[in-house]
Amino acid sequence: MYYRSFSPGQPCDYCHTHKTRQIYYQPEPNFWMVMIVGVPYIYKERDGNKYQNDEVSSNVCQAILKQTYMMFRLFMGSFETIINDPECGSVMLLKLKLEHFYSRIKYKLIKLDMNMCFYCYLLSLKLNNSDILDVFQGLQFLPLDKITFLKVQCFMNLVEAMFTQVKYTAFLYNDQVVWSGLEPEDMQVVYNYLVSTLLPAHLEKELHGGSIPRNSPSPFTSSHYGKFVTGPASVNEPSLIGKSPKVFINYSTKPVSLYLVVYRALSATICLFVDKKTSLLIDFFKSLDGFLGPQLTTLVSSVAEQCSKHVIVTPESCTKYLYFNKLNLAYKSTIHLDNRRCSNVLTTPEVLRIITDIYNDRNRLKEAGEVIIKTISDYWVIGKLSNLREFFVVIQQKSASIIEIDDEVKRLCEKQLKSIFFH
Repeated sequence: MYYRSFSPGQPCDYCHTHKTRQIYYQPEPNFWMVMIVGVPYIYKERDGNKYQNDEVSSNVCQAILKQTYMMFRLFMGSFETIINDPECGSVMLLKLKLEHFYSRIKYKLIKLDMNMCFYCYLLSLKLNNSDILDVFQGLQFLPLDKITFLKVQCFMNLVEAMFTQVKYTAFLYNDQVVWSGLEPEDMQVVYNYLVSTLLPAHLEKELHGGSIPRNSPSPFTSSHYGKFVTGPASVNEPSLIGKSPKVFINYSTKPVSLYLVVYRALSATICLFVDKKTSLLIDFFKSLDGFLGPQLTTLVSSVAEQCSKHVIVTPESCTKYLYFNKLNLAYKSTIHLDNRRCSNVLTTPEVLRIITDIYNDRNRLKEAGEVIIKTISDYWVIGKLSNLREFFVVIQQKSASIIEIDDEVKRLCEKQLKSIFFH
């Protein structure tokens, strides 16, 4: 690209103009993706348009661009594998798949050759709600006691033993990861798809009474509350078998294509990654439903009981924090009310931008360090880095001194992150 003429040894990730922000990303050798974002502006009669450059974070935009590639690769495969497909691979095939995935009209269902219907992916992105969480692309883990966690782990191992077609599994409760057999990088993308697209759409369908056909038998027996999110709407109606999407994972070792079967009971979600050679007939789904439903319904009760013991009601005015562990991609946030990018945040856009700026400057801190910033609106924003773990604290105290703020951060670390951070 042209930037090599000016700086051969340095990458070019962004190009800033007066009206736009251009983002560059090279996902694979010889392939580049470019995203152009318009800079918002305020019209003033005397001065004309005044562009708000600080409103656009290049780092967040590049994270979004990477997400678009990772999601495409999850369902379509890498650019290289599409072009080199021994049966029908070509540049034209890649163009068609890109067009299918990225360029259709909102709310129009598109049938792809992977037997899956998709809403326009680009228009589903919540760019206005994007922030540092999109940069982290972390996983929210559910802390459980050892006994309950072992129950979940043993259950998932039993599923893989009983159904040899199932190669990997994952278990979520209330959109939080309890168990995953995938590599963290693969689970990162699958998790994003589940909590931002698939599960919200499924819950909305349930709320509108569309998950069970009105004139057909119940898709589950009275002994359990399980149902398929991908797959048959009813195991009693072969005509309603539906489609389970194929996904491509394991790019760090040997890429493999598997069916993604998602099953849900109460607040628990199970992901089954099934060998693509398996015939997904109604008998297979009946066997899964008969095994998963009763046991999962019982297991969810144990998980829910443990979660209820650790529910902490925090006052609205308390200190907010965001923690991210780069080693296992775990994050925890009291700034964000949920992980579905619905603008449910308990701080201002200015504070979120400052957190992103601190993160962008982390290279100056090298392996460890701390940054403290006070805003004009009396917010204290603290960023700490150590051992590949990052911790951001937001405190609104107008009259507090920097010593008092430092003491508050230490107390918070001791209470929330004891033995795993700065200790």
